[in-house]
Parts: sequence; C-alpha cells; structure tokens
Amino acid sequence: MPVSTLKSAYWTGVRHGAPFLLVIVPFGLLFGVVATESGLNLVQVMGFSILVIAGAAQFTAVQLMVDEAPTVLILVTALAVNLRMAMYSASITPWLGAAPLWQRAIAAYFLVDQTYALSQARFEARPAMTLRERMAYYFGAISPICPLWYVATLAGALAGQAIPPEYALDFAVPITFLAMVAPALRTLAHVAAAGTSVGVALALAFLPYQAGVLLAAVAAMAVGARVELWTGARA
Repeated sequence: MPVSTLKSAYWTGVRHGAPFLLVIVPFGLLFGVVATESGLNLVQVMGFSILVIAGAAQFTAVQLMVDEAPTVLILVTALAVNLRMAMYSASITPWLGAAPLWQRAIAAYFLVDQTYALSQARFEARPAMTLRERMAYYFGAISPICPLWYVATLAGALAGQAIPPEYALDFAVPITFLAMVAPALRTLAHVAAAGTSVGVALALAFLPYQAGVLLAAVAAMAVGARVELWTGARA
C-alpha cells in the first residue's frame, strides 16, 4: 500500500481529533487542579492520568477519596464507570482485531471515548478501508488528544489555585460527553439506555458515595439490551 495513502488516513484522523482539544485541555486542567486540591502530589496526579487515562473514572475516584469512601467502593465504582471501555473494545474489534498484537496493545491503552467515537463512525462510513488505513486513522485520532491530556493535567496540577474560578473549567466535563453521546443516539435502544441512566442517576442522587451512578449504569445497560432484543425481534 502506498505510504501516501497511510499518511492521508493518519492526518485525517489528526484533523478529526483536533476539535476535541477545545474540551480535552480544560478537562485535563480541571482534573489536575481537583486532584491536587484533594491532597494528591504531582507524581500521584500524573501517575493517575497516565495509568488510568479515563477522565470520568478519575474524577469519580478522586471525589470518593475526598468523601473517604471505602477502598472497595472506590475501585468498584471506577471500574463500573469504565465498563463502557469493554463495550467499546467489543465494538471496535471487528475493525482492528486482525492487527498485530503490539498494535492492538497500544490501541487498547489509548481507547478513550473520543478516539472510539471518531474511529467507529469513520469505519462504519468507510467499510472499504484496509486494516492498515484503519490503524493509521486510529493513531491519527489519538495524536492530538491523548498527549494533550497529559500536558493539561500537568499544567492543572502545577497551576492549582492560580487558575481563576471565573474560568469555570468544569464546563468541559458535560460538554465532552454531550459531544460524544448525542451523535451516538441513533437507535431506540441507545435513547432508552441514555434516558434510563439519566433518570435513575437523578432519582438516586441522594445515595452516598455516588452509588446512584453505579446503579444507573447497570440499569441503562439492562434496558438498552432489552430494547435492542425487542426491536431486533420485531424486525
């Protein structure tokens, strides 16, 4: 395959991933600030972001640590929040599963919400792409997103209280997930799962240690799977 074709696929991924910097940078800054203010030192903050590389789970875990929740509950809740990564992996395996092990290992580490959303949409829209083109696009989408997550986290951890409150960096959290979830609501099952998660999370907001989020995730998956089976049977 011509190198130019792979370069084109890579740079297309870079271009598609670049707009997410508008939310990734403040998201990372916010985590660095919050984690530092919660008592983590610089090494712990950066280790958290590099090893976990999952903003939602990181925020959840830090908040539970501040609330002095039991360690088991912190681990279970963080894993539950990241359970979507298992579904992402199963969904994207048909497109990337034939790649060499080392490439799949790197791809698995960098499987985050943004790279999955971009890659899945691209691969479905262009099923004729070769495996090498898919991998090039995937790594292209990673390039502007993941390195800037580390840099923004470091900047937030170093800056700490120096970032004025009126900057309201917390806007990045809901906007990030709205930007990814909204285009994915393509079927009745998707809508039912999303609606269930919102409803259950709000109804159980009174539970301690954000346990309502954990239960909302379980309920959403169950409802989504049931609706998908029902619609499949009707079809």
